[in-house]
Amino acid sequence: MLTAEHIESFVADGFVRVPNAFSAELAAECRDLLWKQLDMDPDDRSTWTREVIRLGVRTDEAFVRSANTPVLTEAYDQLVGPGRWRPLDAIGTFPVRFPADRAPDQAEDYGWHIDASFLSPEGEAAIGAGDWEGELALVPPDYDKIFRCNVTSRGRGLLVLLLYSDTGERDAPTLIRSGSHLDVPPLLEPYGPEGTYLDCGSVGADRPHALATGRAGDAYLCHPFLVHTPITNTGTAPRFMAQPSLQLAGEFDLDRADGRYVPVERAIRAGLGRG
Repeated sequence: MLTAEHIESFVADGFVRVPNAFSAELAAECRDLLWKQLDMDPDDRSTWTREVIRLGVRTDEAFVRSANTPVLTEAYDQLVGPGRWRPLDAIGTFPVRFPADRAPDQAEDYGWHIDASFLSPEGEAAIGAGDWEGELALVPPDYDKIFRCNVTSRGRGLLVLLLYSDTGERDAPTLIRSGSHLDVPPLLEPYGPEGTYLDCGSVGADRPHALATGRAGDAYLCHPFLVHTPITNTGTAPRFMAQPSLQLAGEFDLDRADGRYVPVERAIRAGLGRG
């Protein structure tokens, strides 16, 4: 259960770490499944021939269990609201990062961004469910034309980071601009329900950085508008993580008659100067 302090930290910083969200044994089971999909040898570094491979969604029971433990579902209720989110039944994507001899900010897919929450009309016409399976492009083509966000975060309740391997400072932890989720709402508000693609290169650039480090089995629950980037794995072991979207069962409401806002809504309102 998240404490009141955890929740206030989420509203202010845009993320909260949940230690031991699922067991280390379950994390190892998930890693084994990903190794098999990669067709690489975990004990033979000569087979680790690429810096990063992005794998699509999976519905294996082990992955689904890792994202829906009692610890996590209670936290989803606390941050998004009971009955307002859909259980995670397809987990991904999985950016698997192998050790590389380059600076952290030289990762192949380095770039500050927020994860999109819905597809534009062009995206709906171009992308089907099968397009999210198997190996995916690191950065989808025409990303700015097919993905959208809006000020009420249509479709997305949270960005969930599930750590399947121990992730220290050198092991490609997600790099976060702490508090940057407060800078995003006023940029999205003018675009209304239709939303837009938001270039976040400079959004929250003056904010302090945080690293999503932790042990295998830890999770990070992130506000949908948290600006973040991948970085290079400068460690010695591959980094395994999933980054599913916690989908909404309805929509966030920034003008509730009873004034009872959930933490995700509170943060959006704070960014709009209504908090």
